[in-house]
Amino acid sequence: MLKKALESILSEQESQELISSFDQIGDIIIVRIPDSLLSKKKIIGETLLKQVKIAKSVFYQASAVEGDFRTRDLEILAGDNKTETEYKEFGCKFIVDVENAFFSPRLSTERERISNLVQNGETIVNMFAGVGMFSVMIAKKKKCTVYSIDINPIAAKLCEKNIKSNKLVGNIVSINGDALQIIQEQLQNKSDRTLMLLPERSDEFLKSAINATKNGGIIHYYSHIHADKKSDAGKLSEEHYLQISPVKSEILGSKIVRAVGPRYYQTVVDVKISK
Repeated sequence: MLKKALESILSEQESQELISSFDQIGDIIIVRIPDSLLSKKKIIGETLLKQVKIAKSVFYQASAVEGDFRTRDLEILAGDNKTETEYKEFGCKFIVDVENAFFSPRLSTERERISNLVQNGETIVNMFAGVGMFSVMIAKKKKCTVYSIDINPIAAKLCEKNIKSNKLVGNIVSINGDALQIIQEQLQNKSDRTLMLLPERSDEFLKSAINATKNGGIIHYYSHIHADKKSDAGKLSEEHYLQISPVKSEILGSKIVRAVGPRYYQTVVDVKISK
């Protein structure tokens, strides 16, 4: 339907590229537009708003996610100029701000996987929690304690809202601050399971994740890896982790979380550490 609506302004190839690079988050659409199509961005936005019935806003992503707060610049193309919306996933509901706090709908399968791995009674340190998506999904299912850390005050405030708006069997402690400092001061050797959801800086924070994790605990090490063959990405991530890790580690498994560019992947390596 959307392809048909765009056929008068875009070629078949352009239409296919566009459809594969937009996200629908609640009633907001975010679209990434190649430079060659920027002159048509307004009509693209208006077409998306018309065709996606529940959409109230269409934004063009004008910058990558960047900075310590993991924010991005959005330009309104059509509809209401508001960046906060409600998003639902696997029985949980979240208030997200798509411009001012990190959130990705493309991690939904990974959030479900992690929430199924957690066992009752665990203590989890979520080092870069954003608006608390992983934390809430875990505590919705399991009687556990999650320390949900983010340096962005807007993300931490939204996390607190999301804790209150979901019925949880576990407990979430939302902390606004620098994960390195929080772990150093409060959380050393506290965690049975540590999440490192900052793949572009994972090496920088690995020592801190190890400090947070108990002997015999598990770290979920997310990273970005280049691989000529997609099938090699997980193994290459495992090899990289083992090269840089300062502690004995047992690899429990690895997988591709998503593609982030040509021959470039976000991966996760699950490791059990001994120290």
